[in-house]
Amino acid sequence: MFINTSQSLRYDQHGRKRKTKSLSTSKRKYDRNDFKPYVNNRTTLDELREAQAKQYKSVMEEAMKDGSWIKLAGGTGKRESPKYTGTLVKGIATMHKSNAVPVINDQEAKDIARMRRG
Repeated sequence: MFINTSQSLRYDQHGRKRKTKSLSTSKRKYDRNDFKPYVNNRTTLDELREAQAKQYKSVMEEAMKDGSWIKLAGGTGKRESPKYTGTLVKGIATMHKSNAVPVINDQEAKDIARMRRG
């Protein structure tokens, strides 16, 4: 006997018969006595947070009220690109393929040149 399990509520997807309790439609009805209005209970933690907020005011908020926040933030102009201004590195050499290596002295430049050829 073949049972079409894809559309039947009495049988699961493997063909086993389900328990009848799963098919019952009795649901718990809503009771008005279950509803309890929300009561906002302020805790001591909330009171401590409020006291701390009054005592330690935000630097940003104070600066925005004074109008000095824009001065503190600094300009938004374009930055200069960073450039090496020291005297230690004399140049850049290519060791292998596109591996750039800083050259500090003449001896190091000669060593890098020998490694590329040899």
